[in-house]
Amino acid sequence: MSNELSRRDFLKLSALGLGGLALRPLTRWQPLNDWPQGVWLGRNNTDGKIPLKAEPFESSQTLDTLYEDAIVTWKRVLAVPDSKPNYINQTWVETDQGYVYAPYLQRVQFLPNEPLSSMPAGKAGFWAEVTVPYVDLVLANPPARSPWARDLLDYGLTPRLYYSQIVWIDAVKEENGVIWYRFNEDPGHGYGFGDIFWAEGRAFHPLTPEDVAPIHPEVDPAEKRVVVNLTYQTLSCYEGQREVYFCRISSGARFDAYGNPVDKWSTPQGEHITWRKALSIHMVGGTTGAGYDTPAVSWTVLFSGTGIAIHAAFWHNDFGTPRSHGCVNVAPEDARWIFRWTTPAVSLDNPDVQSQWPTGNGTHVIVTEGYA
Repeated sequence: MSNELSRRDFLKLSALGLGGLALRPLTRWQPLNDWPQGVWLGRNNTDGKIPLKAEPFESSQTLDTLYEDAIVTWKRVLAVPDSKPNYINQTWVETDQGYVYAPYLQRVQFLPNEPLSSMPAGKAGFWAEVTVPYVDLVLANPPARSPWARDLLDYGLTPRLYYSQIVWIDAVKEENGVIWYRFNEDPGHGYGFGDIFWAEGRAFHPLTPEDVAPIHPEVDPAEKRVVVNLTYQTLSCYEGQREVYFCRISSGARFDAYGNPVDKWSTPQGEHITWRKALSIHMVGGTTGAGYDTPAVSWTVLFSGTGIAIHAAFWHNDFGTPRSHGCVNVAPEDARWIFRWTTPAVSLDNPDVQSQWPTGNGTHVIVTEGYA
């Protein structure tokens, strides 16, 4: 949005005495907020401010402004034709305070956990999923190495992990009555720059075998296939001729960061085979003005030799609109199902599950376009 105030813009204005808006706490860890449990919530997933409307229309009265990571109660989603002129996505979220354009909100929950008091016996670490809207991170081995963490810290912002991200935990400690988990992006794990962070343990659910158990393992892997339709922005999973799963996607963007038509971010068409499955991958690429650097991208199924994957996206809720750098973005709950259903299966018993390569029995992924 052209009228958004980004985190960086806010800090620049504050330095000039024009601040006064409340964003996230700067450079300090904050304990988990006491958000409502047992209900769906919405998190402002932009890095600026968004309007809270009296009605689900762009032209309606603005009741308030939500800043980055603000949390609201998510009541329901409404499809309102022509409510957002010249946009593909026409969905809005009704909240407890008004209406918000749906792509601006990540659907989250607050599901705090009873943290482990020590590392599991005989384990070098464990995979854990964030089950709260967000959790602050404290860098344990400064200076920051990854661009995303370095950029945030340079601007005085606290790095965070968000609902549905999955990380590798390799240490547990208790300090001042709080149990902390150590999130390790050591390059030795094959998916990070080497940053190490501490975070409050209550925010993480250690993955169990049931969380990654294969779906429909009795089905012949040769009968399974994924069909991605770039025109409709949909994904379907088939067993033989029967569709067993369907979801909306965001495929490769058709315009660059400056609004120019591009082909370089197109999701490659044709028939592919899944060749790697990763519970979590640090994704980085692109160039200045159009680059990206995102840690802990969860439930990743790579199917193209160029690194193209089906994976969870927590940074937007604009499914149905092409906007990726070539990958197939899906909602976290969809990514989890697809990850578990596709072959080969991944087991937590494999200490290197993020790098498990199939042996020719991957699921076929067919990327096509056109109106059926």
